Amino acid sequence: MNKLADEEQTIAKPGIVTPKQMIAAAVFAALALFLASVVPSIEIAWVSAILMLTIYLFAFEVVGVDVAAATVMVLLGLTTLLAPFMGLEQGLVDNKHLFDGFSSNAVISIIAVMIIGAGLDKTGIMSKVAAFILKVGGTTEGRIIPIISATVGFISSFMQNVGAAALFLPVVSRISARSGLPMSRLLMPMGFTAILGGTMTMVGSSPLILLNDLILTSNQALPAAQQMDTWGLFSVTPVGAALIVTGILYFVLAGRFVLPKTKSESSTVGADPMVYFHDVYGVDFAIKELVITDGSDLIGKKLDEVEGSYRVRVIASKRSGEASRVGPGTLARDTDLQAGMVLGVVADPHDLEHFVEKYSLKRRSELRTFADSLAAAKAGIAEVVIPLGSSLIGKSARDVWMRKTYGLALIGLHRDGETLREGDDIRNKCLRPGDTLVVHTAWKALERIEKDRDFVVVTTEYPREEEMRPHKILPATLFFAIALSMVLFTDIRLSVALMTGAIGMVLSGVLKIEEAYDAVSWKTVFLLASLIPLGLAVETTGTAKWIAEQVLFVVGDMPIWVIQGAVAVLATFFTLVMSNVGATVLLVPLAVNIAIGAGANPAVFALTVAIATSNSFLIPTHQVNALIMGPAGYRVADFMKAGGIMTVLFLVVMMVMMNLVF
Repeated sequence: MNKLADEEQTIAKPGIVTPKQMIAAAVFAALALFLASVVPSIEIAWVSAILMLTIYLFAFEVVGVDVAAATVMVLLGLTTLLAPFMGLEQGLVDNKHLFDGFSSNAVISIIAVMIIGAGLDKTGIMSKVAAFILKVGGTTEGRIIPIISATVGFISSFMQNVGAAALFLPVVSRISARSGLPMSRLLMPMGFTAILGGTMTMVGSSPLILLNDLILTSNQALPAAQQMDTWGLFSVTPVGAALIVTGILYFVLAGRFVLPKTKSESSTVGADPMVYFHDVYGVDFAIKELVITDGSDLIGKKLDEVEGSYRVRVIASKRSGEASRVGPGTLARDTDLQAGMVLGVVADPHDLEHFVEKYSLKRRSELRTFADSLAAAKAGIAEVVIPLGSSLIGKSARDVWMRKTYGLALIGLHRDGETLREGDDIRNKCLRPGDTLVVHTAWKALERIEKDRDFVVVTTEYPREEEMRPHKILPATLFFAIALSMVLFTDIRLSVALMTGAIGMVLSGVLKIEEAYDAVSWKTVFLLASLIPLGLAVETTGTAKWIAEQVLFVVGDMPIWVIQGAVAVLATFFTLVMSNVGATVLLVPLAVNIAIGAGANPAVFALTVAIATSNSFLIPTHQVNALIMGPAGYRVADFMKAGGIMTVLFLVVMMVMMNLVF
């Protein structure tokens, strides 16, 4: 694990309380005591104290966020036992419902979408999507982030944002592995725009789906002159589109400053192998793409005529209109070189520069044609030893056509303490027992070589392709389509619709049941399920209503836009500590009454609440944030850093757009 990750583990090490955490604990305790002195009931006082404890544990990571959430859930359960000592008539949460979060619609939906995503990935669909994105966007953050974010944002405008995020999680994992970009640099932009995409249409998020029903309910208590019209499917699209564009621009422009660069839990790319080979053999290699230009003197020659002379090794090629040629059975030394041909070349940077200048070749700054096939997760440098008894002893690499036959492109030969390279006639030297071959190879080819008695593979730590099931693409697509159709076109609960797809994946053999269990991030499940009782306590004890009333009382005489902003801030706060649906149900009636009293449009105030409940970036309590936290190796501090700015941008852009559009 890299140094940065080690430092982060030291910072977040449980069981060690730092002076900073102790000072913060004293401040939060003082704040809880102050609230206890001003709230109208003992129930609200205790809930406020537990709320302060939760925020403290999340913000300062005294323990892991999932452990913190479970601890709070247990404390709420113990209030039933300790009620007489706390001055309560009964517990803050009925213990019969304390663990309802584990069977909640949200948590079951999260489990289901993880399984569905794993099933789609198993068929290779996600690899193809990742390859397409890499082909279009290259391997740079500035190009990949907008493509992923815009795609996920659009998808989440018509389906649940957590479903869209889970669908693209394996895609981002593949892109990370093949581009070398840490998942922590890609998952947060993807997750945030998945949340923002929920503001694009009236079916993009649960609060917006619920809003029209709440408006109709409020109309029953309003006089005819103040009746509100319901919102159309695309009424919020201008606001949502502006928010998505803002989110993408934010990460493109400020991503280098706010996104962490951590080693993710699911990273498949290890340390740079080039460093190892430099240290051990004193060789420096670079992998580059070269394009043979019209008029180049290389046209008409064969690989064998130029590789040794210019100390370069071609490991991949592609002719116009043909597929890439990489691995066993493809490249041979008698391959003809043609105009427009793309070559993947391994060479010392100095030798490469000489080769490019000599033949007027175009050198690409990054891998494009071979971004997928030569990615670190699919190919790299390896060491192979010729053992005693090998049938290759006495033969040269040229004799056995090593590159074409075995998929091993020989770039170095270590013998008698000396490392020979391309240009030292290594392919014509007869192999001896104990020779170490430094080769560039596809990892699939290396897996086969491990079973070949003619070689002993020294490099054992390399990414191995898991068992893929491309023949299951039809049932996987079918059950995904069934689940998606049920979500979009029926009134059945989201969890039931998604579990239909998940179980279909298992029954049809796309996934084994053990693989389905492994696909679930149980840290995410416990984080979400354990927080649901807290939201229930905030609602049922009147804590949320009291906080809302106090805030709105303060801004009651201010300009309408200030009052609307206060409503948005309230919705933002509540959605961090309770479900966005609960926050919407609680605040819409209050917002409607405040708007009427201030002479504002009550429907716009109601919409403000429903949109602002998507402003959930500050801590990982939103389902999407909880989903991406583990795979990317994020800490709460990472969300507070990047999400804090995003929260402010959300509020500003939402307020500006709503006042312009409505």
